[in-house]
Amino acid sequence: MSTNTLSAETQIRLLNFFNDRIEPEEMAKTLRQINFTLALGVMSEHESLQYEIAKLRDGLYWLNELAETLNPYLEVE
Repeated sequence: MSTNTLSAETQIRLLNFFNDRIEPEEMAKTLRQINFTLALGVMSEHESLQYEIAKLRDGLYWLNELAETLNPYLEVE
């Protein structure tokens, strides 16, 4: 797992994006819905594309990680 830090400019741009345009909780909800829809669509259309499964799995994982960062929905209390 990479531990790259974000530049100050990137941090400011992200804060502005979430402060001015969309709530983090709403973005997390949207990411989860998109993630599910993409996975369902790809699996139903391309069941025979085995070489794409690893890329799809990685993409779904990182989208879920981003959603969890924005709104820890799956966190166990």
